[in-house]
Amino acid sequence: MDYTVRQSLDSLIEQSELRHIAIEGVIGAGKTSLTKLLGERLSAKIVFEKFEENPFLPKFYEDPDRYAFQTQIFFLLNRYKQQQDLIQADLFHRFLVTDYIFEKDKIFAYLNLEDDELKLYESVLGTIEHSVPTPDLVVYLQCNVNRLMENIRKRGREIERNMSEQYIRDLNEAYNYFFFRYKSAPLLIVNASQIDFVHNKTEFDDLLMEIFRPNKAPVEYYNPASLK
Repeated sequence: MDYTVRQSLDSLIEQSELRHIAIEGVIGAGKTSLTKLLGERLSAKIVFEKFEENPFLPKFYEDPDRYAFQTQIFFLLNRYKQQQDLIQADLFHRFLVTDYIFEKDKIFAYLNLEDDELKLYESVLGTIEHSVPTPDLVVYLQCNVNRLMENIRKRGREIERNMSEQYIRDLNEAYNYFFFRYKSAPLLIVNASQIDFVHNKTEFDDLLMEIFRPNKAPVEYYNPASLK
């Protein structure tokens, strides 16, 4: 990125009214990586979803029917506690970047729970969701299944070893359905199937420019592949 473009990006960031940016995407889409990069670039407070603290998750991947409800309720309450902590004022960081939104919990619930379990889940959700803060911008990293599976295999997490391609396919469809109807906050949908913002600084800066571009519509689509 040349000096003039760098100045332009710095100016956009400085003048932006964004404070809370949430990154979303299916398992393997790169949301945690992008959250880290944004946190470093913006000197932001970073909040990661603590999936590794869920004691039921490894059991869920081995036996989804048996452990779906326990896994879901643990995630729901843990995410709620994290979100409540975000309400507290932070005097040391201008920006907050999270690698999930609270509402996405419903995607997994509707995909994995039986009807009677879902009713109990919704009764718990209904008592807490009204007090969860809303991001200023949600960035949804949309990927095809092949790229998702490739990324999952590359990072080699033990907990994801038995994850089936069909589950990722179903989850990807559920995410697309959810975000194509999402209206709670401004949304930027990024076609992330053919970009590498982790290793390609130009592609990261281009994405950053799009995130901070002012006067966006409530829903924007960013397809960097079409600009090459």
